[in-house]
Order: sequence, then structure tokens, then C-alpha cells
Amino acid sequence: MVVANPPAPQLDVSTIVNDKPLGFAVNANKGIAETTAPYVVVANPDTESRTDAIGLLRKFADTHSRAGVIGPQILYPDGRWQPSRRRFPTVGGTIVRRTPLRKVLRPQIRQIDHYLLEDRPTTPVQADWMLAAFLLLRREMLDELRGFDPGFRLYGEDIDLCYRAAKAGWERWYVPQAVVVHAHDAVTDRRFLTRRTIWHWRGIVRFVRKHPERLKAL
Repeated sequence: MVVANPPAPQLDVSTIVNDKPLGFAVNANKGIAETTAPYVVVANPDTESRTDAIGLLRKFADTHSRAGVIGPQILYPDGRWQPSRRRFPTVGGTIVRRTPLRKVLRPQIRQIDHYLLEDRPTTPVQADWMLAAFLLLRREMLDELRGFDPGFRLYGEDIDLCYRAAKAGWERWYVPQAVVVHAHDAVTDRRFLTRRTIWHWRGIVRFVRKHPERLKAL
């Protein structure tokens, strides 16, 4: 028997609807709490993964028991490389990136060490932190760290999670064979006075309050 139009496979999908807008960290935690798998993927709505990306990330995680955060190579829609693997921020670098100084000092060109602009590995390497636009996370690590810090509205929650993971002995890995396209809007990189700018600075202040030792990283 030939079925011209076979029925679509049934997917086990749940939708969570909030009564009011919530921050990235809260939403991610709510979604994670509704799942039971050993790994979860957090992904922005403006990302699109290649068909084998999640499988490659999971395969890597399966063979690296202390890998708590595993991130793919991220590209812009036009194929340009996006610097998603970064160093933990320093005081001086943050001031340049988040004030009008960036118009003159152009951090995305000159802050080579922060953005790792000259390091584009073709095999898996460890990372300080990676953008939460698309990450595979180990549930065991999330349970230990109690997930994302809900005190971050938007921006900084990925740095905080990776920093706490590092302090707890969990590895963060960048797996470039897995590729994801991200239509990164980068509003706070183009405009100074927006609601997102406030959220960004609140995230910076919260991170420093939680981890004051980072003030020594000038």
C-alpha cells in the first residue's frame, strides 16, 4: 500500500503561557522544569539550527561527563561568523562596551581577547562562557546550580550561569562542528538609551554584586 500523504509524526509539545511578560532566565527555568531529559536546549526564537546540530552537541556531552554547558558555532544569516564564545568580562572592557566610549574605541574590533576574534577553532575547545542564544545544558548541572538566576531580566544570565558552573567544576565547551544561525539584533550595541540598556546595566550590577572578585579583573 502506498500512502500519498502520510500523517505527520506526533510531537510531544507543551506550550507555557505567562500572564505577563517575564525575563529570559525565568522563562528558561519554567521551560526546563517542564522537562525530564538529561539535557535541555535553550534557544532564542531568532535562531535556526542545522539538522545535525543538536545531535552533535548531545554526542559530545555524552562523552564528556563534566561538560555542563555546550555551545555551537553561531553564524549570522549572511554566513558571517558570530563571536559567541567569549572570555569572562573585565571592568575596563565592560565600561568600553556599555558606554559611548565604544563609538571611539570600537570594542568588537579592538577587544580581541574578550571576543576571541583571532581564535576560530575547528575542533571542540573549552570556553569561559557562551551566548545563551543557543545552548545545550546538562540537567545534573542545572539541578546543582538551581538553573538560571531569575534576578537577571535580560542580559548577563548566561555569563552568570557559566561563571557559577566554572566555580562548581563544570566545564563549558564550544563545539564548532554544530552550527546554528542567529539573526542577532544587538539593540544595545547600536543604541544607548533604551529599556534594554537599563536591563543590561542591571545585569552588570547584579553580576558584580554576586561575584565581587571580578572587580579585580580590570
